Amino acid sequence: MVSFNIEAERENMASQNVLIVDAFNLTLSTEGLPNPSIYSIASQQKRPPVVPCGGYTNKKKIMLQNLETNAAAGARPNNCWVESIRASSPTHMKSITPSLLEEKRAWIIRHPSALDMFHEITEASKGKQIVMFLDYDGTLSPIVENPDRAFMSGKMRRAVRQLAKYFPTAIVTGRCRDKVYDFVKLAELYYAGSHGMDIKGPTKGLKYNQKSKVVNFQPASEFLPLIDKVYKVLVEKTKSTPGARVENNKFCISVHFRCVDEKKWNDLAQKVKEVVNEYPQLNWRQGRMVMEIRPKIEWDKGKALEFLLECLGFADCSSVFPVYIGDDTTDEDAFKILRKRGQGFGILVSKFPKKTSASYSLREPDEVMDFLQKLVRWKRDSAHTTKSKV
Repeated sequence: MVSFNIEAERENMASQNVLIVDAFNLTLSTEGLPNPSIYSIASQQKRPPVVPCGGYTNKKKIMLQNLETNAAAGARPNNCWVESIRASSPTHMKSITPSLLEEKRAWIIRHPSALDMFHEITEASKGKQIVMFLDYDGTLSPIVENPDRAFMSGKMRRAVRQLAKYFPTAIVTGRCRDKVYDFVKLAELYYAGSHGMDIKGPTKGLKYNQKSKVVNFQPASEFLPLIDKVYKVLVEKTKSTPGARVENNKFCISVHFRCVDEKKWNDLAQKVKEVVNEYPQLNWRQGRMVMEIRPKIEWDKGKALEFLLECLGFADCSSVFPVYIGDDTTDEDAFKILRKRGQGFGILVSKFPKKTSASYSLREPDEVMDFLQKLVRWKRDSAHTTKSKV
């Protein structure tokens, strides 16, 4: 374990224009504990928590680095891979201990709730055009066992529709663009499917910037026959693994294993890798309880974000404020781009501490909806205030 120095961390975060919440005004759930009072933050001494930097032990860092190295070399997945999935896609805490609460507390200091920091966030965006980028699964809709049933609620749809009235809004997802459009059914949005390899602009509502242009962009079109071929091979190869589901997302393939027995994860991963290794034009990447197979091109959700900003006329604009909300490891590409640009911020949707380049956090889709609704009310009230002064 390495020492966590709050003052040093505050200076580091301030240099990145990240707003900081008071470390000692946090509320952590202790529901279900035999004696919750002993874990109360208020009952602990007010001192910097001793936790690993970013909420990760050196052991986990080394494990993830080895995973990346082995994956790049085409090595056979092993128990290290299984542990990395548990770390990146936690579903529950089997046992809550003081050390886990300390870890969570330190993580929240680094990635405070976007709802708690809403006033500071809107203050930072004043005078700038907010542009919203939203992942779909786990962000606008709950994670479900059957990806074909990942429907967003009517209340969430209304929230996103209202959001698009005030801000340019894009859905950026690993899903097939047409499938996500069928889920969302809002023509005023930008849709970037297949991790940004299939982008189409809104069919109505181009009103934010006169420099905006019609968008229909598919940088990986030449890979379509190959993707179809590999999809069929993977369906055949994985059919002997109960619970495995292969999804054709047009420009990429997703192999879902949320319903696969954990003992079968390594075996399934090996089957997938064996297929992908036959096609050097394709890459294999781990997502949230999913294996993603994509064309080997320099394109991801971060590149899609930059492309959409350019289409909106904000490529080299200092008065734009992009906000990206997502829950998956693939969303990290967009979070990193925002940090590199020094504009706007990323929000990670997660109930558990995870390594991330996002600045803020929200716990679940319901909190995402609350944040979007709050943003709409703020914009509406600001517009009314401006009109009353004229």
